[in-house]
Amino acid sequence: MEYTVKKLAELAGVSSRTLRYYDEIGLLKPERINSSGYRIYGQTQVKLLQQILFYRELEVDLETIMTLITADSFHAETELQKHRENLIKKRDWLDQIIETVERTIQSEKGVLTMSDEEKFKAFKEKAISDNEDAYGKEIRAAYGDQAIIASQAKWRSMSQADYAAMQAKEQEVFSLLQEAVGTKDPHSCASVKLANAHKEWLMYSWSHYSKEAHCGLADMYIADDRFSSYYNNIVSDGAAFLRDAIRATFN
Repeated sequence: MEYTVKKLAELAGVSSRTLRYYDEIGLLKPERINSSGYRIYGQTQVKLLQQILFYRELEVDLETIMTLITADSFHAETELQKHRENLIKKRDWLDQIIETVERTIQSEKGVLTMSDEEKFKAFKEKAISDNEDAYGKEIRAAYGDQAIIASQAKWRSMSQADYAAMQAKEQEVFSLLQEAVGTKDPHSCASVKLANAHKEWLMYSWSHYSKEAHCGLADMYIADDRFSSYYNNIVSDGAAFLRDAIRATFN
């Protein structure tokens, strides 16, 4: 079956303007243009639009979607399996939030008592899940499953006061990074303060500390752009300088 812009927009629950924009940027081109100048979409485009909308539901930006669906390795069935897994995770997260809201309502009514830990449990689980999705493979390869399990357990048991202190320590690390980079010397007093503050920040989630693990993590900051950008967004070449400061202080 074929569709015009209007008909496909109605079918998919999007605006005609959205489909025209997808055409303009090359994300979803029509199968053909008929003799009257109308865009005509076939089953290939219908399936592709469904994939695009799945990605958008998962908050993937259009540029990334374009890269994914035009890659030689793109396989519709495989991507659908990934969509299913991600949507199940999203559903589970929403279920946890709904349960937390419901229990909070009951707590406000005085029907039950809700601990501070319970109020933030769902948010902690989301942070653990997001971190696992983003960095789990690399971290597990470097430090092993047991180290990750121990770290996640420590994160789950963290009090709100500890969490606030961890966030404050992270901001201190960012501030010291800017100051230390200005010295251009990884052995400077500011650099030593930076390395020690970074160690203190790590210990909010690490079950135990070793200089070798700390230096190995610093090396990972350079090897992986996702880690590098975390510090380079604070100051230019921040990840490399932090690595040098950690090695100068603890090696």
